[in-house]
Amino acid sequence: MGGPSVLDLFCGAGGFSKGFEEAGYDVLGGVDVDPVVAETFRLSFPSAKVVVQDIRELSSWDLVEKIGEEPEVVIGGPPCEPFTRTNAKRMRNPLDRLYTDPDGMLILHFIRLVGDLRPKVFVMENVVDVAEGPLADALRAEFRRVGYSEIYFNLLRAEEHNTPSIRRRLFISNVRINPPKSLRRLSVLDAVGDLPSPYSIHDIPNHEPTPLPQKKLKRVTRVGWGGALMKYRGATGKFKNFMRLNPFMPAPPVTGLKRFIHPFEDRMLTVREHARLMGFPDHHVFLGNRELQYNQVGEAVPVPLAREIAAYLLNKVL
Repeated sequence: MGGPSVLDLFCGAGGFSKGFEEAGYDVLGGVDVDPVVAETFRLSFPSAKVVVQDIRELSSWDLVEKIGEEPEVVIGGPPCEPFTRTNAKRMRNPLDRLYTDPDGMLILHFIRLVGDLRPKVFVMENVVDVAEGPLADALRAEFRRVGYSEIYFNLLRAEEHNTPSIRRRLFISNVRINPPKSLRRLSVLDAVGDLPSPYSIHDIPNHEPTPLPQKKLKRVTRVGWGGALMKYRGATGKFKNFMRLNPFMPAPPVTGLKRFIHPFEDRMLTVREHARLMGFPDHHVFLGNRELQYNQVGEAVPVPLAREIAAYLLNKVL
């Protein structure tokens, strides 16, 4: 393609990579441990090399051999569950989340590969809690150890960057990232208003209706905008699930565990409608069973936000 080359560690379904591709980058490859998720990535990036392997068992020289060259940019979003405060089972000591929790330690392997590959730019996405307390200094020290002395913790909100859903994330990088904010907030209606009913004849992938038990379907008809079938108290406060979206506002954060009710129809949003809320184009197809499809969407970096980050780096750094 002629743009800077990018490698996506923990690539998932490819939201982070899709944004970089749309900004003009050449996606060299992606790494993911789940073969079905990796196949989703492969389908959307046919020219990229996909490595299906646990990153803990992957050396930098094997990785370069498999993708064919050293990337100019390395991106990735290691699992956030060890760090997010919504996880009631996360370790109490913040440093244990990074150095003891097996999934939390995956960040150290991201740092290891970045240190070996020496890209001009790296960007690691995670929840804001990944820098809680002593973790920020620990991450600075780990990146310094592999050769990156300047580290920036860039807090970005997806809804401020052309994404019709709310999402606050930390992007840790060796350069400052400060893309301009969009002039207006996109709404749920902007995202899904032009999609046909999933019960109609259409050729839109991942836009099949999600079935509901009859009892729950009857309850859906009584839920208004902002209301929900399920309300519960979690580790950090009150939460809603099976929430009817307000069409004139951005959607709440899209996650793999949440389901939304359509603003005007008495049904659940389809996988494609969730994907629209995350800025995925309709030709980006998600494989696997329906639950895995929802999870792939919810665990992704929103495509428009990724595109804004990529464009900013292209204009300012690369």
